[in-house]
Amino acid sequence: MTTLRTAGARWLLPLALLALSVIWGYSWVLAKQALVSAPPLAFAAERCFAGGIALLLVVTLTGQPLKIEAPGSTILIGLFQVSGFMGLQNWALTEGGPGKTAVLIFTMPLWTLLIARIFLKERIHGKQWLAAGSTLAGLILIIAPWKIHTSIFSEILGIGAALCWAIGTVLVKRLRLRQPINLLRMTGWQLLTGSLPLILLATCVPERATQWSLSYISILTFMTLISTALGWWLWINILDRVPAWEASLSVLGTPVVAIISSRLLTSEPFDLYEINGILLIASGLVLLSLFSRTSK
Repeated sequence: MTTLRTAGARWLLPLALLALSVIWGYSWVLAKQALVSAPPLAFAAERCFAGGIALLLVVTLTGQPLKIEAPGSTILIGLFQVSGFMGLQNWALTEGGPGKTAVLIFTMPLWTLLIARIFLKERIHGKQWLAAGSTLAGLILIIAPWKIHTSIFSEILGIGAALCWAIGTVLVKRLRLRQPINLLRMTGWQLLTGSLPLILLATCVPERATQWSLSYISILTFMTLISTALGWWLWINILDRVPAWEASLSVLGTPVVAIISSRLLTSEPFDLYEINGILLIASGLVLLSLFSRTSK
């Protein structure tokens, strides 16, 4: 496979962002359904391990070597962006249910912006502030922190997942700036190594047994091949093309798709905050596309 960078077509980036937002946004609805049948750690371990195997199988079928590149950095990225993020995300979904707590995970652009400013020296330039301000304002309206009435523990889980994602994002960017690396192979090894702590925890921590059914297997298959394997590969390619803060803001299309999908499936009405938040995020993403600066 070629990366989005080598493809060289500008339209591929917004297309990849749209595809990723739809895939990950709808995956939130499916994840909530899957967690009815499976405990959070087991579900995270299953989809990440199988997703990593699927990508490494593609590496083999395309005639590329399987050898892991930059093993130390790849394993560290897997620990933060797979083990930490996926484990805490699923735990937050379980503890916080379908409420606003899980949406706290999408504070990851805020943490990414701060961490990338310190460690990558990334800055927001000129009109890009309009895009950043619009998307972040929309995120605040969707989260509606003044309406959250859940335990501090469930909120900590959501913010912890966001921090893990942000740290992993910066680590990926630092690795790519330091040396060339095969993105498909790195993504596969990242998922595979990151799934091992989840497997260990799922084995050691007492959890209810997974209730295997045709419905759960169908959801797990989609989450493994589309949401995890394809989605993570798209994300790494997007991150390779633009600054870390910009890539993280771009995935704010995910909660928009998640909310719209959830409301359509449950027939629940949108509240005014959600509508305004969706419009602000959409406007911000359009501005971000117009004012984007491709990474060198």
